[in-house]
Amino acid sequence: MTTAPVESEHLDVLIIGAGISGIGAAYYLQREHPDRDYAILEARTATGGTWDLFRYPGIRSDSDLHTFGYEFKPWRDEQAIAGADKILDYLRETAAEHGIDQRVRFRHRVLGVAWSSADARWTVEVERADVGDVVAFTASWLFFATGYFRYDQGFSPVLPGRENFAGPVVHPQHWPEDLDWAGKRVVVVGSGATAVTVVPALAATAAHVTMLQRTPSYILPVPSKDAIGNRMRALLGEERAYRVIRRKNIAQQRGIWWVCQRFPRFARRLIRRINAKQLPAGYPVDEHFNPPYDPWDQRLCLAPDGDLFKAIRAGDASVVTDRIAGFTESAVLLDSGRELAADVVVTATGLTVRPFGGIGVTVDDVPVVLADTVAYKGMMLSGVPNLAFAVGYTASSWTLKVGLLCEHFCRLLAHMDERGHDVCVPAVPDAAMPKRPFLDLASGYVQRAIDQLPRQGDRTPWLTSRDYHADVKLLRRTPVEDANLRFSARAGRPQGVRGVRP
Repeated sequence: MTTAPVESEHLDVLIIGAGISGIGAAYYLQREHPDRDYAILEARTATGGTWDLFRYPGIRSDSDLHTFGYEFKPWRDEQAIAGADKILDYLRETAAEHGIDQRVRFRHRVLGVAWSSADARWTVEVERADVGDVVAFTASWLFFATGYFRYDQGFSPVLPGRENFAGPVVHPQHWPEDLDWAGKRVVVVGSGATAVTVVPALAATAAHVTMLQRTPSYILPVPSKDAIGNRMRALLGEERAYRVIRRKNIAQQRGIWWVCQRFPRFARRLIRRINAKQLPAGYPVDEHFNPPYDPWDQRLCLAPDGDLFKAIRAGDASVVTDRIAGFTESAVLLDSGRELAADVVVTATGLTVRPFGGIGVTVDDVPVVLADTVAYKGMMLSGVPNLAFAVGYTASSWTLKVGLLCEHFCRLLAHMDERGHDVCVPAVPDAAMPKRPFLDLASGYVQRAIDQLPRQGDRTPWLTSRDYHADVKLLRRTPVEDANLRFSARAGRPQGVRGVRP
């Protein structure tokens, strides 16, 4: 924290981040606690988070919007797998309908947060880019809705000889508005969700697009429209149908994940068979579409309406499994000795994980090392008072988990109000409890940051659940109070009175 920032204002809750999680948190907070003062701090100039940041061709959700959307606001578009423009409209419409957009402080970049036990509050140091100064907010609670990746920088591995290449080398996270790929040869480096999205989008106008991968990914073709869901909407109306479609799709997601976890060899064979049917006769499926790991050890990629496979069948796109040895002025050189002619190279090589937006956290002047903490119910950190955060599912729709976390956060605040508590701290009861990484994915972007993330335990409530139905029980139905939380009242606080500020 820098010295002597200008003191600003005190709020009951400060939400950091105005993306899908921050807007959701604000909705639940003002619905359940309308008398609480809150604000959303957003470093950028617009709401929407990821969906406003990414501008690469074809960007879309990789979950259906009936589950990726909010439980309280039906998704009304016929496209269940939707593009960023429609998702952004949905988020901003939600924020405007509930007045949440009026609570956002744009170009407010949080520099650091510090908890004082003596004052029972957070001091939040914020740089206001539009004013050019630094101010200090104070808050009783912080809610981090920053996601887990770095907004200003994607992951770009060292590519040997890249400086020899004469054409543009572009990371999808920083897509230039003036990039022209029409009629050009494009090599997309990567095989994850971004590559699977961008390849067919580029192939529509490029001379040819090659997806160059070191390791194949599991890719599943799915309809972009939910035919059953759209029929239900016509028969039942938007509100009733949305509830039914949501339950149907939650069950479907859970079923696919369960089969992949319980019967990985069967799931592998099934996905391979589906891929083979989508590809030209005689295609080397095992070379390009047969990963060495089990399904859902890494994220399973979706191809809406089989768009990637259609581009391959049409001859507009191809897949090469190899490693980069170097570059010439107009080609990518491979370890096999092959050359891929290229005018444009797109490095769809993944995200840079950055928990809590890289914001430093201190408790009574002691820096919090995230890797030394254990996540409580996937939403708080051991030893850190009055701080909640939202990280969604990795094997299902992100927002399903975030909605439950927001509900539980509001229940926790109500519990504290009823009992006159000001401070809540999760405490691990058994220091010898086995621990493992917070995110159980073998994906490169997670493994690269494993030492920067909190840990999880081997038992509830320290186990970070990946099961929606288990989380419904834990976060929505189980009482808030348990032996793992330490509650207290601020010294000198009148008993039974909420909201008396320092």
